[in-house]
Amino acid sequence: MNNEQEKELTNGSTTENSGENIVNESAQTDNTVTNEEQKAEETPITLEQELAEAKDKYLRLYSDFENYKRRSAKERMEFMMTASKEVLVSLIPVLDDFERASKAMEKATEVSAVKEGIELVSHKLKNILMQKGLKEMESTNKVFDSEFHEAITNIPAPTEDLKGKVVDTVEKGYLLNERVIRFAKVVVGE
Repeated sequence: MNNEQEKELTNGSTTENSGENIVNESAQTDNTVTNEEQKAEETPITLEQELAEAKDKYLRLYSDFENYKRRSAKERMEFMMTASKEVLVSLIPVLDDFERASKAMEKATEVSAVKEGIELVSHKLKNILMQKGLKEMESTNKVFDSEFHEAITNIPAPTEDLKGKVVDTVEKGYLLNERVIRFAKVVVGE
């Protein structure tokens, strides 16, 4: 055999090998397509299942949230009712004292005794409110602060040291647990 014949044989076997490779590649491609088709057929089933599971989780979460909202609204209403109940129950004795004072005023001949009774009831009421966290604001002769005071009017300051300060308190302000619940209505010196 000469070189040319060897080359032809080699080329021929290469061509045959190439043909076999093409056939093998074609078979692999068919297998790949078949695997992809199988996966494609399986995928919609799992996607549908995942979608159903996600919908179920969503509905459960939504209903849990709705239940939470209803429960918390109910608890808030109950809390507000019981909070006001506690204050009102503590004020009932003061109401009883006012009724006794009013009966005593009908029969009283001395004004000083009635006055003393009213002062005792007033003192009792203030003590109960202080126990519940209510506190009067001291405003007169203090520097005007819009966080605590509401200026009704400005007047010329009677003295130099009252400029920018509260000259008179028209209506007292109140704090409940250190938070303003009513601003003091005041007259400010200019």
